[in-house]
Amino acid sequence: QVQLEESGGGLVQAGGSLRLSCAASGLTFRSYGTGWFRQAPGKEREFVGAIHWSGGSASYPDSVKGRFTISRDNAKNTVYLQMNSLKPEDTAVYYCAADRLIGRLIQGECDYWGQGTQVTVSS
Repeated sequence: QVQLEESGGGLVQAGGSLRLSCAASGLTFRSYGTGWFRQAPGKEREFVGAIHWSGGSASYPDSVKGRFTISRDNAKNTVYLQMNSLKPEDTAVYYCAADRLIGRLIQGECDYWGQGTQVTVSS
């Protein structure tokens, strides 16, 4: 059974930082691209970042580019999202996702999803 388990969410003041982690199990991690999405109350799910299975390339939307960094450790089957200079509008539930194809991953058409972790940024 494939599981993606997020951790690291919490409450932080605007301008602060958080690092989210997503531990994967039940799949051949090196065969999957991994990414992060978020969803705020009353809003649609938003792509936050994705990284190739090799860790060699990453993609971000303009809304987080320069503030968020995605990375992965294939030895630990874990993907990370480092979030700096957080803003109140970054408040959302953050989800980890995995798919074999990076294009599908970016489009949100992912084979596997985590349960999410709440990130709240206070002003």
